[in-house]
Amino acid sequence: MWCVALLLTLAPHLMRADIGWPVVWPEGWIIPFADWMSALMAWLKSHLSGMTRAVAAVLDMPLQIAFGLLAKPVKLWGVPLPTLSWLGVVATAILAGHAAGGLRLAALMAVCFGYIALFGQWQGAMLTLALILIAVPLCVLAGLLLGIAAWRLPMLEKLVVTPALDLMQTIPTFAYLIPMLILFGNSPVSAMIATAIFATPPMVRATMVALSRVPSEIADFAVMAGCTPRQKLWRVLVPTARPMLMVGVNQVIMLALNMVIISSMIGAGGLGYDVLLALRALKIGQGMEAGFAIVVLAIALDRLSQAFAYRGGQPAHQEGRGFIARHPHLVLALSLLIVTTLASLALPALAKIPAGWTLSTAPLWKEAVDWVTVHFFDTIEAFRVGLLVYVLNPTRAFCEAIPWLGALVLLTLAGYRLGGWRLAVLIGMLVLFCAASGLWQKTMSTVYLCGVSAVLAMLIGMPIGIWASRSDRVFRLVEPVVDTLQTLPSFCFIIPIVMLFRVGDVTALIATVSFAVVPAIRYTNHGLRQVPPTLLEAAKTAGCTRWQSFRLVQLPMALPEIMLGINQTILLSLSMIIICAMIGTRDLGQEVFIALAKADAGRGVVAGLAIAFIGIVADRLIGGASAKARKRLG
Repeated sequence: MWCVALLLTLAPHLMRADIGWPVVWPEGWIIPFADWMSALMAWLKSHLSGMTRAVAAVLDMPLQIAFGLLAKPVKLWGVPLPTLSWLGVVATAILAGHAAGGLRLAALMAVCFGYIALFGQWQGAMLTLALILIAVPLCVLAGLLLGIAAWRLPMLEKLVVTPALDLMQTIPTFAYLIPMLILFGNSPVSAMIATAIFATPPMVRATMVALSRVPSEIADFAVMAGCTPRQKLWRVLVPTARPMLMVGVNQVIMLALNMVIISSMIGAGGLGYDVLLALRALKIGQGMEAGFAIVVLAIALDRLSQAFAYRGGQPAHQEGRGFIARHPHLVLALSLLIVTTLASLALPALAKIPAGWTLSTAPLWKEAVDWVTVHFFDTIEAFRVGLLVYVLNPTRAFCEAIPWLGALVLLTLAGYRLGGWRLAVLIGMLVLFCAASGLWQKTMSTVYLCGVSAVLAMLIGMPIGIWASRSDRVFRLVEPVVDTLQTLPSFCFIIPIVMLFRVGDVTALIATVSFAVVPAIRYTNHGLRQVPPTLLEAAKTAGCTRWQSFRLVQLPMALPEIMLGINQTILLSLSMIIICAMIGTRDLGQEVFIALAKADAGRGVVAGLAIAFIGIVADRLIGGASAKARKRLG
């Protein structure tokens, strides 16, 4: 079967001069998906604009209140809201850290919020935090309710929820910025809704997994105790699943922060807008400072949410005590906020950090890049040209020359072998969409850049993950680096690389590899560490050397986890494709970026769907291979 498929792939390629349509999809066969989508968006705008503007007005009120309290003066019904003092906000963050995790977490909160204040990023950080504080509860509530519905109704989960989540997680964020811009206008509300769409799926998945993992004896006990179905759900199952649900909340916060730069293009403002302005002006120092402010804000919220997730409930001896005795940190934080805010009315230094108190590392960043450019220009240029001429250009030419019919046959056959006829039909339809929409060449350009980036990320990340799994000392060194790479905004990878390598595919490749290497490291390390010690003892007893134990026991048992890391590496590589369109790549990302600039909803959504379908095809094939590996290993 594989020989026949390869023959069907190579024959049209070798005979492309005589046979045209199996190689290049004819223009007369192109289906105008983009025109249909543009017409649909125009109809929605003309018929639903009143409703969307009303929804925007409702959501805008809590958002403006949050902006007024944290960042800028806002009037509510004609009454000006007092902006909270920066000193009170820092003290509140420290008290929250102490309440959740003790002195160590309180010190971390002090360092994170102190950095934001001392490096002049307070205004942008508070605008970002206000957006997060409103968007995250909406995401958590919507994800919880949808996850419960999918858990209760397996058919709903299989036919509606899972496909919708796949699209929401794989379609590029730029693609649904365009409909948000058309329906809700250029405003922070549009940015908040786009952020919610991007950040909700992990909460849905976490809810389904958490409820399905509640031990059956706990559910049976609730029934025996006389609980109604509603009481059983909200008083027994959901509290029992709380740790896993809080993991979902943590992921929602991280994804929402990951969207701040992209959503700043449609009115979000904040730190994301500061990074975007720095990228446009190639001001590396200002961009890195704002990017690191996003990182430390993400670290603070991540550690705080994790600490609250694993903290137990109120001790039994506190249940009969008063509110102040049970919540001393909350009372103290509110008192400090009130006192410092009132004091800021008389002392301007408490209302806004004086410019003389702030520091800046922007000149150091610029000097560092200039020094590297001056002293290593020839080496950098030789590396860039060699990579472009001998690796990237030939790979691009090879991928763009693949006939659509051959790719359809090979991928459909792979789907059939790994997942049966249903997976084969799904993959065939997705590949046909990319060809029938007239985007086949740009699809192959995207596959080329994403594929090379993912392979390099795996070649770098998997050995590091293996090394970290075999040494706790190495793991302690690798973990903070991986955490920083995971929380650093994707735009921050681009700014210094553009300064060194200029625009083009090489810059996009390096930025994408830096962004996508994290899951390759994490999942490889996690998979190898999860191998049962009894199996390693059995291998040692059987006389295996350390290398044989690794090759014959650890690696096969960790293969499903490693393949999941490969899957996530590919998806992260795809997510960088759109951003790399800003630095000169020519692929589907450029289509979406041009559509965003022209507010062409049809063109942007269709190109975004093509990128999403690449991710879904890779996800389903790797998932099928992983399932077969798990079945083979028992």
